[in-house]
Amino acid sequence: MTFTDDQIETARKIFSGPISFLKSAPDLKFLPDASANEVAFAGRSNVGKSSLINALTNRNGLARTSNTPGRTQELNFFDVGDPLKFRLVDMPGYGFAEAPKDVVKKWRFLVNDYLRGRQVLKRALVLIDSRHGIKDVDQDVMDMLDAAAVSYRIVLTKADKIKASALVEVMERTAAEARKRPAAHPGIIPTSSEKGMGLAELRAAILEAVA
Repeated sequence: MTFTDDQIETARKIFSGPISFLKSAPDLKFLPDASANEVAFAGRSNVGKSSLINALTNRNGLARTSNTPGRTQELNFFDVGDPLKFRLVDMPGYGFAEAPKDVVKKWRFLVNDYLRGRQVLKRALVLIDSRHGIKDVDQDVMDMLDAAAVSYRIVLTKADKIKASALVEVMERTAAEARKRPAAHPGIIPTSSEKGMGLAELRAAILEAVA
């Protein structure tokens, strides 16, 4: 997946500008007004979602990492741009073994209802740990996105933690899975929050989605 220099630079400027936390929504009735297009981040607990959001926005504490994975069951909204250009949505992590069943059930209802009913949601980003590849619980979430007809793109995290040859293999396997799915974007973006790998391309991909 390639973006032009102009796309990369435009995205860099926007993500270097004003970005602020708007609100948390533990229930659909707390969602903000649908006044801007949205891109949502989904991923297993400990996949590096908060770290990636912070790296994308060049802000250390924008998305807070929880000490108890799976306990934060809220949709967190961030405004990008002033005047407002679009919103980033941090969805609660999934696949947490320690969470009580009622918490898992609440997660499914909240996320499913948001995905199905949010007209301004333009794309979801499904984060997959490069070291582990797609797990069954990721398949379940992609099934949910396919059923809701929400366009999504798979983003590999922690790509600096494995060898280049292994990364090529996991990208090929992931792309093959994406091709089977009706709502998946074919382009896979490998990223590293620590090294900055893939961040410029991901910013451009987000901008492309909300345009």
